[in-house]
This record gives sequence, C-alpha cells and structure tokens, in this order.
Amino acid sequence: MNIERQRLKEDREWKKHWKKWGPYLTERQWGTVREDYSPNGAAWDNVTHDEAKSKAYRWGEEGIGGISDYKQKLCVAWAFWNGKDPIIKERLFGLTGPQGNHGEDVKELYYYLDSTPSHSYMKMLYKYPQNAFPYKQLVEENRIRTKNDPEFEILNTGLFDNDAYFDIFIEYAKEDIEDITAIATIHNRGKEDAEIWVMPTIWFRKNWFTGHEPFMPKLSKINEQSIKAYSPKSGNYFFSFDGEPELKFCDNETNREKLYHIPNEKKYLKDAINDYVVHNFSQHLNPDNYGTKAAAIYKFRIPAGSSSVVKFRMTHQEIKESVLSCDEILKVRKKEADEFYAEIQDRVKDKDMRNIQRQAFAGMMWSKQFYYYNVERWLEGDPGRYTPPKERKKGRNHNWRHLHNYDIISMPDKWEYPWYAAWDLAFHCIPIARIDPDFAKSQLVLLLNDWYMHPNGQIPAYEWNFSDVNPPVHAYAVQRVYQIDKKMNGGKGDQEFLERCFHKLMINFTWWVNQKDSDGKNIFEGGFLGLDNISVIDRSHAHHYSGKLEQADATSWMAMFSLNMLRISLDLCEFNNSYQYTAGKFLEHFLYIAGAMSNISGENISLWNDEESFFFDIIHLPRKEPQVMKVKSIVGIIPLFAVESIRVDMFDSLPDFKKRMEFFLKEKPKLAALVSSWIQPGYEKRRLFSLLRGHRMKSILNKMLDPDEFLSEFGIRSLSKVHEKNPYSLKINGDIMTVKYTPGESDSLMFGGNSNWRGPIWFPINHLIIESLRKFDYYYGGEFPIEYPTGSGNHLTIDLIAKELSLRCIKIFLKDENGYRPVYGKHKKLQEDPYFKDYILFYEYFNGDNGSGLGASHQTGWTGLVAEMIHKYHKPQKDNQENAEAIFRI
Repeated sequence: MNIERQRLKEDREWKKHWKKWGPYLTERQWGTVREDYSPNGAAWDNVTHDEAKSKAYRWGEEGIGGISDYKQKLCVAWAFWNGKDPIIKERLFGLTGPQGNHGEDVKELYYYLDSTPSHSYMKMLYKYPQNAFPYKQLVEENRIRTKNDPEFEILNTGLFDNDAYFDIFIEYAKEDIEDITAIATIHNRGKEDAEIWVMPTIWFRKNWFTGHEPFMPKLSKINEQSIKAYSPKSGNYFFSFDGEPELKFCDNETNREKLYHIPNEKKYLKDAINDYVVHNFSQHLNPDNYGTKAAAIYKFRIPAGSSSVVKFRMTHQEIKESVLSCDEILKVRKKEADEFYAEIQDRVKDKDMRNIQRQAFAGMMWSKQFYYYNVERWLEGDPGRYTPPKERKKGRNHNWRHLHNYDIISMPDKWEYPWYAAWDLAFHCIPIARIDPDFAKSQLVLLLNDWYMHPNGQIPAYEWNFSDVNPPVHAYAVQRVYQIDKKMNGGKGDQEFLERCFHKLMINFTWWVNQKDSDGKNIFEGGFLGLDNISVIDRSHAHHYSGKLEQADATSWMAMFSLNMLRISLDLCEFNNSYQYTAGKFLEHFLYIAGAMSNISGENISLWNDEESFFFDIIHLPRKEPQVMKVKSIVGIIPLFAVESIRVDMFDSLPDFKKRMEFFLKEKPKLAALVSSWIQPGYEKRRLFSLLRGHRMKSILNKMLDPDEFLSEFGIRSLSKVHEKNPYSLKINGDIMTVKYTPGESDSLMFGGNSNWRGPIWFPINHLIIESLRKFDYYYGGEFPIEYPTGSGNHLTIDLIAKELSLRCIKIFLKDENGYRPVYGKHKKLQEDPYFKDYILFYEYFNGDNGSGLGASHQTGWTGLVAEMIHKYHKPQKDNQENAEAIFRI
C-alpha cells in the first residue's frame, strides 16, 4: 500500500483526519443565493464583485488558491497586486448572469494541476496580467454582444499577447494533518522587469454574531515573521513566513459606510489591507497588530524571465525555524503523489492521456467546497441582526425549511456553479471513486440524508430552486460506485453503504411515482430535467399553453431508475435474500413503464414514432389531438440508458424473484414482448432487460451513429445535425417556436441562455451512452455487429463502438497531428505557447462540430468523466473480440 493509500485508510478509520484541511474555499461567494437578502431574489445584484472586498459574508468564504479547515472556521488564501489595478486581486473576476451574453462567466486564467485525495499535495496555476486588469472592458464588450456572438474572453483583450504576465504556481504539502507548507512561485514571463505584491492572507469566517461562537477568535502578531491564530474551539495555529514580509491586521467586518452610507459598527474593516496596499490608506488597519484578518505583504521586482518565491508554514505547535523545511516537505509529498497516480494510471501508457487524466482528477479534488446553507435561518434571519424582507417568506426555497447543509461537497465549478447540483454530483462520483471511493460514497449518501432530502422524498436540485427536477441518476451512481469500490476492495462490497442508499432511494422513487406521474399512467414529466433548452418549448412551463407534456426522456429516466434499483436489490441479495422481493417490485415498474411508452393509457398513443423510428415527447393541448414534437434530440436516445444485463445464475439463487419473473412472462406476455428478450440467454448465460428490442435499438443507433445526425468527430451531439438545414417548428396558440441545430453557444434565452443542449457535446450523456452500449455488449458478446459510422459499410461489435466513442470524447483534449488540442479551437496562444499548451481546462460542454470548449471553463465535475473514459479505454478487450483484425466487419 503506497503512502497516500495509507493516509486514506487512516482517515477512513478515524485514526488521523487527513482531510481536515483542504481546498474548501469557494471561488465566488458573491452573487450567490445564500448571500442574497434582497426582497426580489436578485442574487447577482445583492452582493457584487465590486462590493465583495468590503462585505463580510454570512455563509462562506472565497479566495484564490485557498484552503480552510473542513468547517471553514479558519481560512488561508492568496492575494496579489501588480501596482496598476484599482483593487488587489484577492478573488476571481467574472460576469454575472445578466452581464454575460451567454450568462455568467469567469474571466480569469487558472488551472488545477495536481492534488492527492487527502490533499497531502496540491498544485494550481494562476496567470496574472502585469498591466491593469480589464474589468471595464470585459463588462462593456460583453454588454454589446448578442446571443449570436461568441463570448469576449480575457485573451481577446490582448493583455497576454506580449507575455506581460506572471505565472503564479501555488503549492501545498502536508507534513501532518495540521502541519501545512505553502509555497507560491511567481514567474515573470514578460520581456521587462515587473513589480508584484504577493499577500498570503489569513482570516476567520465571521460566525461570532450568530450565537454559535460566544468568544471572538483572534489573529495576532508574534514577531516580524509569524502570526498566531487562536479560537476557543480550535486552539492555536502558528503561521511562520519566510523572508521579510510586512504583517498587517484588520477585522473581517463589513465597511458599512462604503457600501450602505451608514456609520460603521467596527473600526478595522475587511477592505483595510486592499486600501493600504493600493491607496496607502491605513486608518482601518489595527495599529496594535491583531484582528480577525491578516496578511503578510511581500513586494518584489522580478527581472524578465526570472522568478521569486513566497513560503510559509502553518502548524498547530510553534516550531522554531519551521520554514526551513518547506522545500523538503514539498519535494517528498510531490514524490508520493507521483507514486499514487502511477498506480492509478498503470495501464495508461500515452503521456498526453496521463497528463489529461491527472489534471481531471486534480480538478475534481480542487473543486471540493465547504457549503453552508440553513434555509430556515436564512429565511428568518439571525437573532438580533437585520431581519430579511418579508417577501422571501414565500419566495425561493421557502418550502425547504428542513434543509441544513454544512458539509464538504463536490461542486460542478467553484466559480460558475459554486453550489451543488444533484445530477452533476452523481456523475462526479464515478471518476472520484477511482482515487477516493470513501469520498465518492460519502457524497452520494450526503444528498440522501434527512437534512438534505425533502420529507416527501425529493432530492434537492440546487440553491436557485431546490424544487427543480434533475434526472434521477442517483441510483445509477450508487450502484456504479459500489461496483468500482467492490472491485478495488478485492470483491468485498460495502453492504452498509449500498443498503443505506437503497432505503432512501426507495423514498425518492416513490416521490417520482407520486409527483411526476400525475395521471398514474407510468408516463412521466419533470420539466427541463437539467437539459435546459433541448425542447422547442420551455418544458417546465407547458402549463403556460394550458398544455401537458408526456416526456420520452423523463419516462426513460424512470425506466433506468427502475432497473438501477432492480440491480441494487440483486446486489443486496448477496447479503440478504429478502431483497429479491424489492427486485420483483422494480421489475414490475420497469415493465409497466415499457408498456406505457408504447400505449399510453390504452389510447394507442406511443412515445415511439414508427414513421421516424425514434422516441419523441408528446404535448396535449385543450380540445386538440395529442401532438408529437418531432425534435430529434437526446430525448430520443435516453431510452437506450434503461438497460441491465444479469447473469442467469443470479436468478437461480433467488427462487421467489425467479417465480415472480416467470409469472409476469406468463400473465403479461404483451409487456414482456415489448422489451429485449429476457428469456433467451445471451453471452455467458446473461439475460437482458432493456426498453429496446433489436429493431428499435438498431433504429436509434442508426441515427446516433450517423455523422449527418448525432455522430460528431468528438462524441454524440445533443441534437441531430439534420435540424441545421431543417429546423423543427411548432405552432401553439398562434406562437411559432423553432429548434435549430446550433453546435456552439446558445442563441436561446430559455433558462437564461447560459448553456446549450441544441447541438453541443455533453460528457454525462456521452458517458451514459458508452456505459449502456457496454451493458448491451455484455449480453450480445460480439454477436450483434452494428454499422459504424452509419452509411460506411463497416460493422463493429457494440463494445468496440463504445470504445471508439470514448476515444472521440477523449480526443477533445488530446493533441492532434499538429499538436493542437480541439478543446482550445483557434486560440493560437493556448495551442502553441509552451506556458499554456499542456494545461487543460475542462469545460461544461463542447462545440458539436469542432470540439472547442464552451460554457463554464472549470466544470471538471462531470467533464471529469474523461478520466473514467481514459481508464476504460485502456481496459483489455474480451477474447471474443480480436482487436485489429475484427474491428471492421463488412
């Protein structure tokens, strides 16, 4: 067992809390729902970026390259100043949702480069311009751009054209659980000498006014190179700094006079260090050198092409000359990190793939965040403090008063989406399970806890509206993580984890059945289901047209949910055979859903359209015949996901389940006939449960694998390219609505217009497609060749098609024959510059035609699935698939 695995074992067994400190600061606390105390719920305007330097937050803290303890009582981060900006750079800048022509968007360059799961070693890179940061230009240029224009990025300003910037590498290394070394190495990439102020900053999260902390914490100066941080609960921490910094102190308190034009309650304020460095204004600094916020200020003039270093060490015990050991600690932890990932990447021989995968893992580790949100306290306000406006009592999330989040959570993107999202998180856990199965399992359990899940069984979606409905993929993630962990643990499954999740998922399943199948027809709604603008109408508001939707994707997600629960039930039978009865329950649900999709309420209305050989949504309008909305989108591919392949010997050991299954076969032959043959044994005596029989499966794959429809060089598009020349239009109550294939940024205002499901490639959907194809292959075992690509005349086994689709997705990040990565499109700087070209950004989604990255730039969460794709891509093929000679069958 390597040293990092040993740390994870110690943490799991509560012997040493190695994860007590980690990268738990968010990158944007301003503009969040939690900090919004406005009457109208305008979160983006309640606390702005400009106000953030002067505003003490209520619910969390932000910083650049920051760390904190797991309760975020004490925080550490980095601030910089180039001598020209109007403010010090202590938080990342970006546009709000209303400001951006494609929604909110961070306008900075930074990369997560490395992290072990215990955070024993971490590394990131921040690129800071030497000239004034173009705040105004970024806002004004994006303001005049339309939905049809690309975003105006910081590289478009020309600031980096002459290399007049600093590369700031931030590294952390743990000597022990509360003995942490931090080093920032600042490189001047420019052609001239340049000045920079570097300010490692320490502060306490402000919780002393809530009643939870009756005693004030305190930072105080020990000598010219060290600071003591004391709180009654945590005790002492000592910060020792290298060199000759200038230590300055203030308090983490709001500058009320600056923000609200009312007298300040406190004398020493949050923005005091900013004002001192930028304006030489020291009135709000504490001359007695103590407070709740402090910074060690270094000023360098770095020659062109040279670098400077800032080091400090945090310890729980005062250590004499502790910074002298920083370099050695860092060197050892880096070596251990390399050893840990060498074991993880044992089969990955390609150097570029290893680099991509390791940075993907790093991004997922850096994207952990302390998330605090007590909805009842947020609605009512803190005792003795400002009372929130009465409008919020019936506003956002008012029916989630039970929700109390106070945990480390995997975030989609710590700037653009600094709040958990239910279906995002489920996908995060798949690749995370490869490096830290304990954290992956804890995350899945978290959303099922009583203080997260609604008493009615709904899983919270995200803070903007916990009641929104995300696809029910949690059971899939639970079962998948269980299997990954079981294999890594020598075949021993975590019964407690699986059983605990299963019982709560039963409640969630019941919520879906009761709430999203309003007519009891086994046809489900759910609204936009996280797919934003995929439809011709806003699916969350069909009632605006007095209409009702019957959704092919919602119904298929529920069929998938049923099979996931069936599979979990069978897995639990390894420990307790009584779960065979729940297996029977979910088999029935699955079969009834399959029947309903083909004949809704016995009215001969089907979500499957024989004319197009595809699944579509159906809309019911008053006094009109049901109308099929013939949009060729991933809505029609999602039925592919409802598939499980199960070995016959499992049935033989479960006589009651087998008996129930045979009863259905005999008494419900029409239902049984709708799904793939579950009577006929397949490869290795497997049985197949699927919504798709051979014909329908081939019909869907025919379109999905067609380059003129869904198949892109870089994966599966979310909308058929057929709609580029043939947009689909629908007229409702005189309104004409249209869906057109758009490979890149959204041209629709639907759901804010900050993401696009009308053409681009999304990793979670591609991942599920690939996983589903592998499940089909488990059954067919190479005996079901499919034409690939459609129209080529070449035929591949399903498993090899899955592998090839994985490679297409991976190719988004891989260097091509010219050394260019498709993810960076035509950005010459990103493609050719040695200080850019090997650093990877994991975007939210990707252009359906050229693979360039779009949306949130650090959504390593679900785009981090590329790490799992790389892992599976190097999995040895089965013996019956003869690699090169059997790849193409004509």
